[in-house]
Amino acid sequence: MTDLHALAYTQEHEWIALDGDVATVGITDYAADKLGDVVYVDLPAVGAAVTAGDVCGEIESTKSVGELYAPLSGEIVEVNDAVSDDPSLVNGDAFGAWLIKVKVADASALDGLLDRDAYVALTGGEE
Repeated sequence: MTDLHALAYTQEHEWIALDGDVATVGITDYAADKLGDVVYVDLPAVGAAVTAGDVCGEIESTKSVGELYAPLSGEIVEVNDAVSDDPSLVNGDAFGAWLIKVKVADASALDGLLDRDAYVALTGGEE
């Protein structure tokens, strides 16, 4: 079980786990629930540079298309091919089905992200 309080969150409903200078990024249960059944995930290429706040991918469901935003600036060092092959993994375990790993250019950028309590307040108490 992931310790949800150890993660950082964005207002775009992404979670971030930092290990050294590499951030693992996924979408929250709240986002997965709002999207509905995820049927397609388009992730950036390994080696691509991403800028915090910019779109870096796409998540499509039976209900809508959502954008994946880079929560931090840096370089994509890994993508979760299992999720690309089977997008429904996001619905089954949003906190286990990470999407991308980013070598972070400036880890102090995490300071601008939400903690768990602020994220739950943002979603109106929904987890």
